[in-house]
Amino acid sequence: MKKIRILSIDGGGIRGILPGTILTYLEDELKKKTNNPHTSISEYFDFFAGTSTGGILTLIYLIPDENGINKYSARDALKIYLEKGEEIFNVPLRNKIESLGGIIDEKYPEAALEKNLEYYFNKSTLSESLKPCLVPSYDIRNRRAHFFTSIEAKRSKLYDFYLKDVARSASAAPTYFEATRIKSTYSTPYSLIDGGVFANNPTLCAYAEARNIAFSKELKNPDKPDKPSAKDMLIFSIGTGDIKEPYTYEEYSDAGMLKWIKPLIDIMMSGNSETVDYQLKKIYETLQPGDSLDYHRIQPELIHADSAMDNARRENILALHEDGLNTVTENKEELDLIVDKLIREH
Repeated sequence: MKKIRILSIDGGGIRGILPGTILTYLEDELKKKTNNPHTSISEYFDFFAGTSTGGILTLIYLIPDENGINKYSARDALKIYLEKGEEIFNVPLRNKIESLGGIIDEKYPEAALEKNLEYYFNKSTLSESLKPCLVPSYDIRNRRAHFFTSIEAKRSKLYDFYLKDVARSASAAPTYFEATRIKSTYSTPYSLIDGGVFANNPTLCAYAEARNIAFSKELKNPDKPDKPSAKDMLIFSIGTGDIKEPYTYEEYSDAGMLKWIKPLIDIMMSGNSETVDYQLKKIYETLQPGDSLDYHRIQPELIHADSAMDNARRENILALHEDGLNTVTENKEELDLIVDKLIREH
């Protein structure tokens, strides 16, 4: 049996440029090694998961064109971030004043974000995704985790949504963008925020979801296992930058609610990402040697770029791209190994 190839992408705002750069390299190498210029990320992974900016990337890779193949390449997805990031994270002076820099209202108006989501996703729906996928969000009205999954969307209109609405919900990061109210294609309403509040690294969510999927049926491929366990999975998890900004005892021992807002968001997101990585490593350590090395996690190092999720100034966008290229160089041996594994399990 062929292994189930899973791609998981962390949340991180404009830092989505980092996994976008890594996956552009991966797709380019797949094209070279298969001698097929039309090869895509969507073709060489069987299941996708992404939180926040990772969710947007995931959905972009899985949009079908009129012929039922991927509409956008990995390079196209990266180009969207490089060209549109500054527009999306732009704060007019009036908004800065009225929100007190994001203290009493969301920091960014959603108009530019929604305009771009409308343009790239158009009328595509979750049920049309090229491969099974999962994007976490949080239902603030019913106080529970909400998982957008393409398999449920195909089964019922109750769980099917326009991709632009899924992407908007995935990007509704508290204090940055307004919470969103969307409706399924059956008109069921939901009030949602960014899933990064509980699953910034969605790899364990992807693992749990994949354990219950009949992949031979979903992928129309009898060589793929149904309800796979860890030994049947090849997982590639990508972070959005290792944040090392320290918060000292002297500065925060007597800090109040206002001062803790930014550190808590950073700690919550990076802490979740690190915890999930730890859990997956422990799961794979229990496997036989031939399978124990099939969990790969690459966390880019921020060398030139600012770690802020919303620093989309032109110089920081270029710095993030440079750090992404540095990550490719530093991890070329592992990335090339992943390419070979993806082809082997195709």
